[in-house]
Amino acid sequence: MPPAGGILIFKEVNMKKLFVWFILLAGLAGAQRLPELLLITGTVLDAGSGRPIQSAVIEITGRNIFTTTNDKGFFSITPDTSFFRIKVTHVGYNQAYKEIDLSVKEDKEVVVYLTPKIIEISPVIVTDQHSHTVLEEINIDLGTLKGRELEKKLGITLGETLKNETGLAMRSMGPAPARPVIRGLGGDRVYFTEDGIKTSDLSATSPDHAVTIEPFSVERIEVIRGPKVLLNTPTTLGGVINVVRHDIPVNLHNNIFGSAGIYGETANSGLLGALNLQVPYHNLVFNGGYSRRDAADINSAKGVMVNSYARNQTWFGGVSYVFNNGYIGYGFRNFELVYGVPGGFVGAHPKGVDIDIRRDQYSVKGGMTFGPGFFEGIDFHAARSFYRHIESEKNGLTGSEFRIIDYTGQVQIHHEAGWIFGRGTLGIDVEARDFDIGGFVFSSPSTSFNLGISLFEPFTLGNAVFEAGVRYSYDVINPKEKKFSRKIGSIRERNFGNFSASLSGLYPVNEYFNVGFNLSKSSRVPTIEELFSEGPHLAAYSYEVGNPDLDSEGGYGAEVFAYARNGVFSYYGAAFIYDFYNYILPRNTGETNYQTFLPVYASSGVPVQLKGFEAQVEFVPGPDWRFRLNASYTNGEFSNDSRPMPQIPPLKGEFEAVYHYDIFEFGADAEYALSQERTDNFETPTAGYLVFGLFGHVHFATGKYFHSLALNLDNIFNTEYRNHLSRVKVILPEAGFNVRLIYKVFFDF
Repeated sequence: MPPAGGILIFKEVNMKKLFVWFILLAGLAGAQRLPELLLITGTVLDAGSGRPIQSAVIEITGRNIFTTTNDKGFFSITPDTSFFRIKVTHVGYNQAYKEIDLSVKEDKEVVVYLTPKIIEISPVIVTDQHSHTVLEEINIDLGTLKGRELEKKLGITLGETLKNETGLAMRSMGPAPARPVIRGLGGDRVYFTEDGIKTSDLSATSPDHAVTIEPFSVERIEVIRGPKVLLNTPTTLGGVINVVRHDIPVNLHNNIFGSAGIYGETANSGLLGALNLQVPYHNLVFNGGYSRRDAADINSAKGVMVNSYARNQTWFGGVSYVFNNGYIGYGFRNFELVYGVPGGFVGAHPKGVDIDIRRDQYSVKGGMTFGPGFFEGIDFHAARSFYRHIESEKNGLTGSEFRIIDYTGQVQIHHEAGWIFGRGTLGIDVEARDFDIGGFVFSSPSTSFNLGISLFEPFTLGNAVFEAGVRYSYDVINPKEKKFSRKIGSIRERNFGNFSASLSGLYPVNEYFNVGFNLSKSSRVPTIEELFSEGPHLAAYSYEVGNPDLDSEGGYGAEVFAYARNGVFSYYGAAFIYDFYNYILPRNTGETNYQTFLPVYASSGVPVQLKGFEAQVEFVPGPDWRFRLNASYTNGEFSNDSRPMPQIPPLKGEFEAVYHYDIFEFGADAEYALSQERTDNFETPTAGYLVFGLFGHVHFATGKYFHSLALNLDNIFNTEYRNHLSRVKVILPEAGFNVRLIYKVFFDF
């Protein structure tokens, strides 16, 4: 299988005499002319099908030297400097870059794999200068979503989009506040970033809070697990979900480039429209876009889920100055969302609650490569976010109000590969947050500060490939009003120092079969809500009691996995066990606060154990057919008494059959789950289900326009089924029969 993400592979032809001349002339700054016989030749291929791509543009950046590929995808080009950068573009594909130093590597034969703009999606962060280890390539091959699946599975939220991927599930309290769960772990154990910058919202703290990310316009989604998460968070037992949009452009296009699209679905009468545009001017690139979504109450097999509507709009702008070895830019993104949380069950408001969210983020971002040398490059970003969140009753009374002002900054220094090491990264990041609370919320407003230092290193020993990561984090949480509360105890400043580490390894048994492992030490600082809450939370329908004496969450994890692949068959299977010596969770005490008639949820740190497995099998009997089956299972229990943990998904998965014909793709899928009878006190069991769907997809080019059209028929038999991780499952089941239509057009002129 060809590499993904626009990776260039070079085959060297050694020319010793010419190399000597370059060494002698190395003191002359990169403007020396090269002999005309030194052509760079190669082909440009589709990363999915392996077919040649005609009319792709190859440019030596900054030198005004261009060529295009012929009908066989072949090109040749002559550089005029010894150190330069190639850019490969096509209207229907993501562009690819590669820096070339002819003083080290002479005459090149190049193979360029481009991925279509609509389908680039990967489970790890991919940069154009990165040399992938076998371990990373396996992660890329497995993928969270691959090929045309992004169009097929695109939903109203990231949680809906990712819910059937291997190892993932969806927590929800209605459609809008859905959030991904990884191996039964939710909350801020799943860390969200946009273009590598932390997403500042409150979605991790409560099931009624939404993720402030609109998934329609994302370029790709990256689900990161293992040692690399330590560049962002100390929680190794969980993961990072990064959405890539490039609000701040990192590369320079030759022409005006953009996309437009619409998304509609019948289950909630939802409709979305979006437009994105990128305009180059000399070394500047201007970027901007707008999207709006309106969705009414959702229809299930048993009726309408009242007050499950959502209205969202988002717009962004960015500008970058792009030079030969890097870029620096500024960006702004506004996200506004109004949605309903359904009511009508015990402890809930009869007509539900409305939530109004706004987030404004201002960002500066840049990166630079240094050329040959130990320090290969540097990336940095800084951002200021303003987040406002209001929860209101149907009579208009404000019950809860939250405001966050958040400052984040990160610097990552990369070194080149050498000896047994690959391309490693040293990271330093800081965050300062001001958290204010209003309405009928009695938690203490607080400020917090975090400093993190991390190191990620891939390395090889013989045939074995490894990745290692370490991180030290220091946190200060300082309540603005220090006092003694009769409900929860002493509200005071807390300081936390935590060390986290992770090691992954892979050993290729033969060219088709690999085995590997992961060992992790994880930590997590308790949230302000877990420490200092002492009152009702309107939209969560709970009376929350914090614990200011909580220590950091901590635990250890071990995982073994196997991966096999040949031209017809691929298999991935993993078994894991996580032991937390202090796992922080808010747990239903069974008590009721009779002033508010809400159930009391108290935060505590307890020992727990999670264990389970995940597997994915793919069978490709020929160029036209593909079959895939995945399954995920987690068993969570309290270590002291072996009672089941709350909100653990049952065994679940998906089966998919796909047929390709020319530019068309047709298929059927089945989402399934077993019953979940292992429940905590006061938690409702859930029956199993089997839900069927059909889909079709076509992509084609007309002149300078590249079109993608996807039609999905979900739950075609209008099956009644309930998601165990839904807080509103006792009212109504999940969505019934649904038709989803997604159309996108990409243009370059």
